[in-house]
Amino acid sequence: MRHFISIADLDRAEALAVLDTAEQMAATQSRSIRKLPTLVGTTVVNLFMEDSTRTRISFEAAAKRLSADVINFSAKGSSLSKGESLKDTALTLQAMGADAVIVRSPSSGAAHLLAHAGWIDQPIINAGDGRHEHPTQAMLDAFTLRRHLTEGDPAGQDLAGRHVVIVGDVLHSRVARSNVLLLSMLGARVTLVAPPSLVPVGHGAWPCEVLYDLDEAIALAPDAVMMLRVQRERMIGGGFFPTPEEYSRRFCLTTERAARLPEHAIVMHPGPMNRGFEIAGDVADSERSVIVEQVGNGVSVRMAVLYHLLASTPQEG
Repeated sequence: MRHFISIADLDRAEALAVLDTAEQMAATQSRSIRKLPTLVGTTVVNLFMEDSTRTRISFEAAAKRLSADVINFSAKGSSLSKGESLKDTALTLQAMGADAVIVRSPSSGAAHLLAHAGWIDQPIINAGDGRHEHPTQAMLDAFTLRRHLTEGDPAGQDLAGRHVVIVGDVLHSRVARSNVLLLSMLGARVTLVAPPSLVPVGHGAWPCEVLYDLDEAIALAPDAVMMLRVQRERMIGGGFFPTPEEYSRRFCLTTERAARLPEHAIVMHPGPMNRGFEIAGDVADSERSVIVEQVGNGVSVRMAVLYHLLASTPQEG
């Protein structure tokens, strides 16, 4: 692959190849010396125009563990905050010798524009763009699911026959979009659960089913439940649900609801969490929760993505 903007950039074989490479990367992280010489002499730029903790640090750790040099470029305090265009920023990064640019933006399509406008020749990785996609988050979620839901060695295995329920603010969630595309590609059954006001128009074209009742979804005995953060900062004008209390009553993964899940089922969350609102604190901290594990898996998966873009094949241009 040349860029990684969307899950649609991959076919099933390519997705499994990245996940298998991530398994190999994860194996190196238990060593006393975790750093690999793979990307020595390569410069990776983290271009973050939107606040992030987990994703930015994860990409930085991934690049450094592959021995790349990392430049962190934040919109705050940069020329972007002074009105510089995305084009001029891209030209600046090109002139500075960036070999790959990881971009996070509040604007849907920003990563695609950087990749295809002709301003910059280097590979672009989408670290989340508006309400569009967050493909590496979906990859780390699939990686986590494979480790828990496939028997024995997960390498080479897909998620055929598994059922994943994704709950919450689907409308504003780039994580949900990427996960629906990837998990369905890998053979999983995906069910979205949300109030009607937080389900996107046109969801009928997505490869998933939609329910409006969390208890109904739990009764289907899913293998995993992924809770989503309610993104109030994107809810301009409000009116998406009557009150926070009403939303929590109907869509929070409470202790009682979690107890009705199959014994093997896992609980996921991309973070950051609103404890007590979308997920009970004791559920987030329970033995079935893999939320902290997801964060750690993100480094291995992002190492794999960087490897496939920068090291596995010669780059064009």
